[in-house]
Amino acid sequence: MLKWAVIFLLIAIVAGIFGYSDVQAASATIAQWLFGIFLVLFLGALAIGLFISKKLTS
Repeated sequence: MLKWAVIFLLIAIVAGIFGYSDVQAASATIAQWLFGIFLVLFLGALAIGLFISKKLTS
């Protein structure tokens, strides 16, 4: 998912350089959403992993 966020970010940068403002805005929005979803899933997995590891070592 992070890979797709980076791809859409690069599309937004290239579109912004060439003046395609609609494409740039859409790509930037998609990249932001994908990064947000990735961040939430990563933090959730990290919290669950820490919780389980504490349970196993106790």
